[in-house]
Amino acid sequence: MAELRPLPFGVLVTRMFRELEERDSIFDLPRRRFFLGDPDRDLSVGFHGHAAASPLGPAAGPQSQMAQNLVLSWLGGSRIHELKTVQIKDELDIPRPCIDMQTVGYNVEWSQELKLEQSLDEYVKGAMLIEMLAASGRLELTPGFERTLFDMSVGYDLEGIRSERVQAFVSGMRDCAAVVDRLRGEIPDAYRELRDLDYRTELSDTLTLSTFHGCPPDEIESIVDFLLRECGLHSIVKLNPMLLGPERTRALLHDALGYDELRVPDSAFTRDTSWEQAQGFVERLGATADSLGLGFGVKFTNTLIVANHRDFLPPTEKEMYLSGPPLHVLAMDLVRRFRGRFGTRYPISFSAGIDRHNFPDAVALGLVPVTVCSDLLKPGGYARSRGYFDELGLRMDRVGARAVGDFVILAYGHGGEALDQLGLEHGSRAWRDCERALHAGTDLRAAAGNELHARWVAAAALLNTEHYVGGLAADPRYGRAANARVPRKIGSRLELFDCITCDKCVPVCPNDANFTFELPALEVPIVKVKREGDGWASREDGRLVIAERHQIANFADFCNDCGNCDVFCPEDGGPYAVKPRFFGSRADWEAFAHLDGFFLERTETGDRIDGRFGGVAYRLETVGDATTYSGDGFVLRFDPADPLGALEGTARGEVDLTCARILAWLRDSVYASGALSYPALLADRV
Repeated sequence: MAELRPLPFGVLVTRMFRELEERDSIFDLPRRRFFLGDPDRDLSVGFHGHAAASPLGPAAGPQSQMAQNLVLSWLGGSRIHELKTVQIKDELDIPRPCIDMQTVGYNVEWSQELKLEQSLDEYVKGAMLIEMLAASGRLELTPGFERTLFDMSVGYDLEGIRSERVQAFVSGMRDCAAVVDRLRGEIPDAYRELRDLDYRTELSDTLTLSTFHGCPPDEIESIVDFLLRECGLHSIVKLNPMLLGPERTRALLHDALGYDELRVPDSAFTRDTSWEQAQGFVERLGATADSLGLGFGVKFTNTLIVANHRDFLPPTEKEMYLSGPPLHVLAMDLVRRFRGRFGTRYPISFSAGIDRHNFPDAVALGLVPVTVCSDLLKPGGYARSRGYFDELGLRMDRVGARAVGDFVILAYGHGGEALDQLGLEHGSRAWRDCERALHAGTDLRAAAGNELHARWVAAAALLNTEHYVGGLAADPRYGRAANARVPRKIGSRLELFDCITCDKCVPVCPNDANFTFELPALEVPIVKVKREGDGWASREDGRLVIAERHQIANFADFCNDCGNCDVFCPEDGGPYAVKPRFFGSRADWEAFAHLDGFFLERTETGDRIDGRFGGVAYRLETVGDATTYSGDGFVLRFDPADPLGALEGTARGEVDLTCARILAWLRDSVYASGALSYPALLADRV
């Protein structure tokens, strides 16, 4: 229905812990795909004076908008969450579909899709759920790997950021005690022991600024200056790939990588910050941050504006935003340019085309955090991030590193050269200790001491940047040929029930909106009845066949019609649009009357389930042993065990009993007693 509805906190708590106990998964992510730390490696990094247990995080996007997003990212090993960007304009009309991951990645989505106040609630709920999991003892969490940071993201202009509501959001992130106390009371009795946890109430004192493409550089500088001086926040400014300029951008995209079909409008460069302008405000803002004792850094990069040349996103959108492999090359080119100008004076946050193969390289460059979005929208979803740590572990083992800092020094074999750049006198004790540890493969931090080790890591990060970025554009993994293949379609169309049940649509939804349920595989006659005199006549009109027990459904409250499940479904039609859609409230079921779907509510005497098929509404209501089936022009009462044997009621014409069967099946499966589906948990709550 394209409008997200956050789930009540108590329902999230119940679903999370019951699912873990009953299915060994959380929000449909199997335990075997969790990454809960590595006792043999220290993956921790520093971020604005805080310690995080890993450098990985979700970028400000689909994986960091709702509470369950944050939990899923955390279970995959993310420990620095860049929260989705909020702004004063929080009633947006976003074109649908808005995400196209058929090849490299495009989108037309921007900013959060929740109200500011809802966003604050969701971020606090997500943080509390994570703390519950860490404290519950139900996860085999490596000691120390629970350390998690949340980085705010706001946009898009100074007037909006200074507004009362945005400042209330920022204040709420700085001190969320009131929200925490309110949510404590919503924790169900079954988990009452978690009500008294010492939940953190300062969720964040760091912020990444996201601005519109084309935001004037003086506006960017004014915003960050305000965040530093008036808000007292450690600040990062997200910069755009247009800093490369038109010649370099197009040389990389077209000549080096072969994406000849991509057209970056000239206006994207003329209306955006230039490299010279960015250098100026980085210097000035860095000095301001230093004077205030605050951190300041940059992020590479925002997405790249390209002309909408495809047929998936709405044709009304003349421009779209590129992500994925080609953006990785552009953004890394900017990392090299930036470090060529500023060295490691300013920390760099990174997000562009990260996957399991290049995640270790980004870590080796000393980038913190390394955030990801596009890759987690591919089959496997959040489960893919475990592979990032598997690959990082292999790379660390290969060079004998047991901590991230040592990995930076050792990753590409530049440790000796980096040591020579530190100005140590050859033969001095410090030099000998470092040299000995380097060749013996022992702890480099212990040998060098914290201050010297930090300098050593910084020197190696600069050398690693040249090493990695220098050959990146020639790597065929990022070229068009390696990224032109679209997900396979098999030529059939989805229907309400049955499909090839590949389940790809479940993990590719970042919000966990698609889910599975069971129906009895059966073949029954399609029975139609009509009134004849004082009785009823019936006839069979074909057969209704349910061939598969395993079925797919969609929870409307978590679905924003982004279209990503359609991209990866082998069949045509889109699971979010065709499969049974379940609403979390009667108000939404009624408000979105143009959408087929279902809603069940419990009553004191039974339950009633409403459904729309082809825009026509039906209701099946059960009171004790009696069932009433109603729709436009008819009200029928019957015994479900023998509908034709005791049929009563009125009807203007012929009535098809098929919809009654379907409503009963959905009631007895999706809404079964003890079911873990979101719709069932909501219905049981009332």
